[in-house]
Amino acid sequence: MADKDRIPPWRHTGSRRRLLLLTIVLIPTIISANTMARLLPDRGSILLDTFLVAVFTTLFAWISVGFWTSIAGLVILLTKRDSFRVSRACDGLDFSIADPAARTAILIPIYNEDVKRVIAGLRTTFASVRQTGSMKRFDFFLLSDTTDPDVWIEEEEAWYRFCKEEDAFGRVFYRKRTSNTKRKSGNVADFCRRWGKSYRYMAVFDADSIMSGETLVRLVQIMEARPDIGILQTPPKAVNRETLIARVQQFANHVYGPLLAAGLHFWQLGDAQYCGHNAILRVEPFIKHCELPRLPGKGPLSGDILSHDYVESALMCRAGYGIWLTYDLRGSWEETPPTLIDELKRDRRWCQGNLQHTRLLFTRGFFPAHRALFINGILSYGSALLWMAFLIVNSAQAISEALFEPVYMPILRKFLPELPVWRPHWAVSLLGSTTLLLFLPKFLGALPILLADFRARLYGGKIRLFFSILVEVVLSMILTPIRMVFHSLFVISTLLGKSVGWGTQSRDDRGTTWREAFLAHWWGSLLGICWATVVYLIIPSFFWWISPITFSLALSVPISVFTGRAAVGRFFRKAGLFLIPEEVDRPPELAVLDENLNMPAPYTPFPFSRKQGFLRAVVDPLVHGLHTSLLLRFRRGAPSKEHSREKIVEKALASGPDSLTRKEKTALLRAPHHLRELHRKVWRLGDDNAAARWGLVPPEKEQLKRGTDPSSLRSSG
Repeated sequence: MADKDRIPPWRHTGSRRRLLLLTIVLIPTIISANTMARLLPDRGSILLDTFLVAVFTTLFAWISVGFWTSIAGLVILLTKRDSFRVSRACDGLDFSIADPAARTAILIPIYNEDVKRVIAGLRTTFASVRQTGSMKRFDFFLLSDTTDPDVWIEEEEAWYRFCKEEDAFGRVFYRKRTSNTKRKSGNVADFCRRWGKSYRYMAVFDADSIMSGETLVRLVQIMEARPDIGILQTPPKAVNRETLIARVQQFANHVYGPLLAAGLHFWQLGDAQYCGHNAILRVEPFIKHCELPRLPGKGPLSGDILSHDYVESALMCRAGYGIWLTYDLRGSWEETPPTLIDELKRDRRWCQGNLQHTRLLFTRGFFPAHRALFINGILSYGSALLWMAFLIVNSAQAISEALFEPVYMPILRKFLPELPVWRPHWAVSLLGSTTLLLFLPKFLGALPILLADFRARLYGGKIRLFFSILVEVVLSMILTPIRMVFHSLFVISTLLGKSVGWGTQSRDDRGTTWREAFLAHWWGSLLGICWATVVYLIIPSFFWWISPITFSLALSVPISVFTGRAAVGRFFRKAGLFLIPEEVDRPPELAVLDENLNMPAPYTPFPFSRKQGFLRAVVDPLVHGLHTSLLLRFRRGAPSKEHSREKIVEKALASGPDSLTRKEKTALLRAPHHLRELHRKVWRLGDDNAAARWGLVPPEKEQLKRGTDPSSLRSSG
């Protein structure tokens, strides 16, 4: 248990560092804001000028924080001097965990995921942990919130097959929740209530997370050596995507990520942020102190907290425990959204969750560092709306200057006119400093790589690395306006009361069709075309200044399709661009993952796809027996509910499985007695047409119905 009365040494150091950060951010920001204010011509609108300066000041300060974070990270990576590095606790240790009570549960919450990918990832991490020799200290939990009945059955069967093949019964567990309360955070909380007291630690994964066994053991060893740590976060590396936008994000994650992670560690120390996955948590204080409140009121800023990880970090710190980022620990991976549309769908959920933090900014007991993290999360989407407003107001001002004659003597009693004074060197300096803050960190991220020849080879060599960064900067500039208008829309729609649903993230490289791109981006394209047309017709000189933004918006449909194509990503890979170390020198865990993804499906005597879960649960005796055995704790419901289930059974028998809705299938799958009744009656169907609906027509009869002689097929075979 952490001692709340004793202030750890790192907290004093952290306070001094953040004071330094505040100073080096505020001084340039004040100077830049003053320059911006003096550059604006006097139009007699103090309110408008104040708005522009306020927006510019906020954005300049925000990007300055990112710049100085990169500088701090660069210093750490180049000097390799860090007295607060938490991984020092396991230096020189082998991969054994001495204390038998130091048990860790690895949680994999899933929600309508690709079952094959989930099990392949589980199999990979399981095998890696087994190789460490510390398997007795780890258990695995598949925590399902799946609402698709077909996926539900596929999950159960895949879990059973995995446990049977790997002799993992009693080590790997599967649980299907009946109520999806509070989404992922509620899923983890349900685990804590049921089984949390049996474990000292829990490692929380996403459905696409992979972690090496050595990394998991190191995390436990650090937690054992540092009882003051409540959450230990790893910086996961993005891998395994082929589309262009995903490859660009993977490359940026590998080149710029270590710099930012080290910089965040420098400023935050034990007040870091928990990202919700690829981290290890101390179970007892998490259960005791991190129960999430339900925000009162109505609307999207109320109810269940979507971005729960930041809040859990603040609650854990308030309880006296530290949250640390192990920036130098490798062996933690994740996957990124494969298309721009998938990325924006994810951002929509994150936007609402981050905006909810506005209601938590002044919560009693939270440390200033975590209030700053809340503000940073809010600005990660709110800044888009500020940029949008800044650009629109500037465009409107340029148009007004072209349409209306300026007034040089606004006051009649004044004898000397107020002539506008243009200071081009001020404008160039302001533009240059802003550009430097935005883009210099990208090239600084490559510096530690360029100084080590062996690391540069992992990115295709120094020349290809340099060109990859240039192309990434160009693509980022193209994609930024599209993200800006969508994020602005997300913020506005959230503030207007439109809530977001709980969608499933795409985890393959299927790409984006032209139809999908048009439906998602048509309004953005129309905005860009109208914006460009109005500016060009009224003030052509300003058109070229705004053209990078308007052109990107106007071409958002083909940009979305182009960047979402796996073939385009592979073209760049063949050219040696956007390479990452995991592609040049494949880690054993990722190589095993590839093998697991290519494993053939097991034999089944029934002509059903693995995706036809409900049909298989009714017809296949093995699948049916497995599913009903997992419902032993089922209790019969009220007579009205039982009667409705009987009606569903009658409907299924009369019209076949395709006549049932998802809700009706789920109702039967939750009622083993009615599912057994349906199973018996389906196998006793005497009508061939009725049996055919359930896939039970013998092959000979099916061939005869099609007009083919089965004997000829047998003779020809």
